[in-house]
Amino acid sequence: MIKTFIAKKENIQRDWHLIDATDKVLGRMASRIAMILQGKTKPIYTPHVDTGDFVIVTNAKKIKLTGNKMDEKMYYTHSRYPGGFKEIPIKKWMDKHPDRVINMAVKRMMPKTKLGRAMLKKLKIYADSDHSHEAQQPKTLEI
Repeated sequence: MIKTFIAKKENIQRDWHLIDATDKVLGRMASRIAMILQGKTKPIYTPHVDTGDFVIVTNAKKIKLTGNKMDEKMYYTHSRYPGGFKEIPIKKWMDKHPDRVINMAVKRMMPKTKLGRAMLKKLKIYADSDHSHEAQQPKTLEI
């Protein structure tokens, strides 16, 4: 009889990965990060257990977008009040908060559950090359 392996919270070994976002395409990088955060790159992946690793992204302000997205892509919000619709161009977000652009792209690729929100907390994004996670000895990951 074959038994199905189910990962347990105590048995999970979490690694730290460092990604340099310089000249990386936003969507391709975000999908790879989402897979690492969920643990889908590990052989012990279990859908209902957080088996993912930590990810540190540096140089967020140097990411690239393909085509005309830098000029045409918009983010939309609505306050649910009349006239509360806002559209913010991605170029404006990249100037003010480049970390939020990557965070939003990864967040939209994660499960929309409590577990997905818990997985997203393992993502650390920095606009430049400095980060405060040297003690964790992150492994450089090339995407």
